[in-house]
This record gives sequence, C-alpha cells and structure tokens, in this order.
Amino acid sequence: MEDLFRSYWWLLFPLGWFAYSGWSSWLNYRRQRATLDIVRRYADSGKEVPPELMKVLDKPIDSDAEMWGSASYGSANPTNYWSLVGLFGVIGAGFGIAAYMPQVFGADMGVRFPFTIVALTMAAVAVWALISALTTRRGGS
Repeated sequence: MEDLFRSYWWLLFPLGWFAYSGWSSWLNYRRQRATLDIVRRYADSGKEVPPELMKVLDKPIDSDAEMWGSASYGSANPTNYWSLVGLFGVIGAGFGIAAYMPQVFGADMGVRFPFTIVALTMAAVAVWALISALTTRRGGS
C-alpha cells in the first residue's frame, strides 16, 4: 500500500483541483439560491428589487470567470496575472532547485526527471502569465 502512494503522489494535485472545483461550485450555487430567495421575498411583498441585487444574479456561476472578474477572456484584471507570474515563477524555481539538488531535500536521484518536467511546466505558465499581464489593458477592454 505504501508503494501505491509513493508511485502516485502526483494524483493529489488533480484530486485537490476536483475537490476545490466542487466546493467552489457548491458555494456559488448557494449564493445564487440565496439571492433568488431574497428576490422572491421582494416580489411577494410587492417591492421593487434593488438593481445591486440583480447584478449578483448576473454574475456567472463559473468559478474561473468569477476569479477573473468577468466571463469574457479579454477583460481580465492584470493584477491577477501579475500574481500568477509570481506564484508560478516561485513554484517553478522551487521544483527546479529540487530537481538539480535532490540530496538537499533528502530525495533519491529518481526524482530529477519528474521535477524537471514540473519545473518547466510551471515556468511556461509563468511566461504565459507574464505575456498576459503585459498585453492586458488595465480596466478591461
């Protein structure tokens, strides 16, 4: 059983992504349902629904679109891209160091290739985020 976890440790990342996506979707569903309940109360009492409340319903349920601030790709907030540059740059550098100095981390030499692949992937994502941050206008398009 120990070999199973040692061989497939990387499955924690996609499983964590699935868990996060499910949790985020459930929270977004609860937000939409609570907003609809409030709108229903306004309608039952004959009052006009405030426009701010209706804007909440206009928000997409998709958590990725909510993270970027809009459902359209081109109007993302450049600040988010800069934070991604830092995040993936640091992760890529950490995996790069771990790939070429595994003895420092007490790992065997068999981790060099997988860590190199992860480091290169993280570096590529950091470069993508850098290009996106540099080409996205502040305030949306």
